Amino acid sequence: KSFMGFSNVCAFPLLANLCEKIKYVIRNKLPFEDFDGDKFSTFPTLRGYHWRGRDCNDKNTTVYPGRRPDNWDVESDSNCNGIWGVDPKDGIPYEEKFCKGAGSQGVVLLGDSAGAHFHIPPEWMTVTQMSTKSFANLPMAFSDELDWPQFSEITGFLNSTIGGWTDSLYLRLRRRNRCNHRDLQNISQNANFPINIAAYLSFSLARNQLLDNPAIVIYATIGNDVCNGNRDTLAHMTTPKEMLSNVVQALRYLDSRLPNGSHVILTGLVDGRFLWDNLYDRYHPLGQLNRDITYSQLYSFLDCLQVSPCSGWLTPNETLRNLTSERALQLSNVLKEIARSEKFANFDIFYMDFPLKQTAEEWRKMGGEPWQLIEPVDGFHPSQIAAALGTSITWQKALHEWPQVLGKENPFNNQIAAIFKDQGGH
Repeated sequence: KSFMGFSNVCAFPLLANLCEKIKYVIRNKLPFEDFDGDKFSTFPTLRGYHWRGRDCNDKNTTVYPGRRPDNWDVESDSNCNGIWGVDPKDGIPYEEKFCKGAGSQGVVLLGDSAGAHFHIPPEWMTVTQMSTKSFANLPMAFSDELDWPQFSEITGFLNSTIGGWTDSLYLRLRRRNRCNHRDLQNISQNANFPINIAAYLSFSLARNQLLDNPAIVIYATIGNDVCNGNRDTLAHMTTPKEMLSNVVQALRYLDSRLPNGSHVILTGLVDGRFLWDNLYDRYHPLGQLNRDITYSQLYSFLDCLQVSPCSGWLTPNETLRNLTSERALQLSNVLKEIARSEKFANFDIFYMDFPLKQTAEEWRKMGGEPWQLIEPVDGFHPSQIAAALGTSITWQKALHEWPQVLGKENPFNNQIAAIFKDQGGH
């Protein structure tokens, strides 16, 4: 919506094509700079490698993260995992020696703004912290749509600079098998309305059923199906019948695209009553200097403007908060039933509740407070701390209940690391 407001600028002939391309990229979740059209990029933002594994040859459409190696990558690195060439000691290609039979697989997130890791730096809003330095990352943040997927719970890969540490499913899979290097995709969207995953999967997903490795796909739209800014918010929430239709449609599409041996994990919706209960009487960054703006006042202001990220939870109306959580539970139960009853040819399917309660318990054990698990500026999204702790909980559940999903540990990881170091790799 904000971008469309610049239509007067886009009317200039020299900018018209650029504007159309940017709108296409945002709408379809594709890299702005992608010279070979394989949906991977050498540029970080504008849906570049902050969102997907970095391309190592953007002039060759057959070279990209996640594919099975071409002729064991004897001559070049076809899957961008940094492993190629031949061991001069025995003449065996490194990719064959270290990755054959290792069960390489990537991770794909289908999510909402929480999965994209939406974050507005609190120093932008806190008077005592404002400086030229505090706004230095503003261009990068805007070109990533105020998302920070490079630090996120599922696809994060960089050390966090936004109030916590980075731990992610991708990093743990990579430690388990370094052949998985760069095999990640974050297909998430900022919105406060239900996301039709199936509709944009057809544009955004980069997976070839015949040429690529299997993938672990996380389906985690944890709030959008009940969150909107409408006055009659309940009337605009996804119904259980709609949820069933939307998710099954998306899964059928995935079955037509994912390589055999893939896995899909459906994540239930969050219980957003946690937000009001832990934040309503605390001071927002805008009001910390004069102690004059609380989160309850911020929520009311956003609701008045009809731009609230979630009218059903960010409200003093306890009955409405309860009804919103009731609908969220109904939709989670739909996901749980899909995982129990639906079968697909190319992947198995699992369900897990969103681990907010366990995350809060773990954080308390570490001496933290529940409010620190929520983004301070919007008072709505999970914080960096919550993302890192959520990764640990998800991993432990998978490790003990679904060991087939994570695959076995690659015994050659130390040797691969040594070669990376010798070649000056990262």
